Amino acid sequence: MDINEVARTSGVPASALRYYEEKGLIASVGRRGLRRIFEPRVLERLALIALGRAAGFSLEEIARMFAPDGRPKSDRQLLAGKAEELDRTIRKLSAMRDGLRHAAVCSAPAHMECPTFRRLVGLAAAGAIGGRGRKATNMAVLADAAASNSLHRAPRSPRRKPSR
Repeated sequence: MDINEVARTSGVPASALRYYEEKGLIASVGRRGLRRIFEPRVLERLALIALGRAAGFSLEEIARMFAPDGRPKSDRQLLAGKAEELDRTIRKLSAMRDGLRHAAVCSAPAHMECPTFRRLVGLAAAGAIGGRGRKATNMAVLADAAASNSLHRAPRSPRRKPSR
């Protein structure tokens, strides 16, 4: 199969195929003129690469999941680590979803007057949710909040009334 056939069949752009080859993820078996030629089994390998990318693995991690002869090999420790990472992400996103759902139906006159929404904002400011930080302590705070459903509790300290 030439590179255009592989791209058309797999849905992977030719530029990505060339990049994957450069990174050692796939290998062409020759050329027809200027076009690279691949064996049909490259399609299965591309499917495994797509699965790895969908699970959040880097290309370097995916490359380590293939034996030198090209056959897939399982790094069970890497797979277990990624599963734990996905669990943390799910807990974080679930807590965010729950907070947003609450804010959508909250009876507070404004979002910033809602203790639940303010707690969500505080978690975001601390880097526990969103893209700013991935510190283990922040993730633990968020996981604890999600596990205890503390996003739906009243604040621990009384709110201050604005001074006039």
